[in-house]
Amino acid sequence: MASSSLLLACVVVTAMVSAVSCGPPKVPPGPNITTSYGDKWLEAKATWYGAPKGAGPKDNGGACGYKDVDKAPFLGMNSCGNDPIFKDGKGCGSCFEIKCSKPEACSDKPALIHVTDMNDEPIAAYHFDLSGLAFGAMAKDGKDEELRKAGIIDTQFRRVKCKYPADTKITFHIEKASNPNYLALLVKYVAGDGDVVEVEIKEKGSEEWKALKESWGAIWRIDTPKPLKGPFSVRVTTEGGEKIIAEDAIPDGWKADSVYKSNVQAK
Repeated sequence: MASSSLLLACVVVTAMVSAVSCGPPKVPPGPNITTSYGDKWLEAKATWYGAPKGAGPKDNGGACGYKDVDKAPFLGMNSCGNDPIFKDGKGCGSCFEIKCSKPEACSDKPALIHVTDMNDEPIAAYHFDLSGLAFGAMAKDGKDEELRKAGIIDTQFRRVKCKYPADTKITFHIEKASNPNYLALLVKYVAGDGDVVEVEIKEKGSEEWKALKESWGAIWRIDTPKPLKGPFSVRVTTEGGEKIIAEDAIPDGWKADSVYKSNVQAK
């Protein structure tokens, strides 16, 4: 009886050790991806989430705060990025080319994707968790379903400038709960670098640019004891240092949960 108990205990311990050691090892994140554009391809792991031919999140949103990422100009070609790609939200909106050569279903032709969400699975120095649509876009014609069945794959990627149709301008969404003393501003559809590192506003007739603080994702906020009065201009700085001023982008009588399209775009 004692020997049977001992045998059972050994089996349990062995199973516990096996459970601890199974699964891919944790890999520390790589250096942050910056605006040093070039022809060099870097290595990354890629996975996918959401519906097989969907835009990723069920609500078509994500950790950047964007809405309707299934619609233009993103058109569902979206991805989560791990820490050096998402960069606590400062990577939101950046654009990448990604491709794969293995398994056989891969086309080795790059697909253009936008960072709209985040992931923290430590499976590689760089990890893109793509929308089902974007993952399938790396496949040969008619092989997208086969490629999605592969699960985790090795890919190559590089950062590229974001390019949008001529009628796509930098757009601002005033978040819910905003009021004259609290403004939360989502900045989206920035061409060029795509991501934003600084946002400032200036009220009509004033010479003072007021800096907003990064709230989360691509959302910036300001708290002020003096009520903000529209219209006001918005100055956006991209990671590469380009400053774009959208004059009177937010009108007098602005409202929370409203979208305001500017008439300017980054280079």
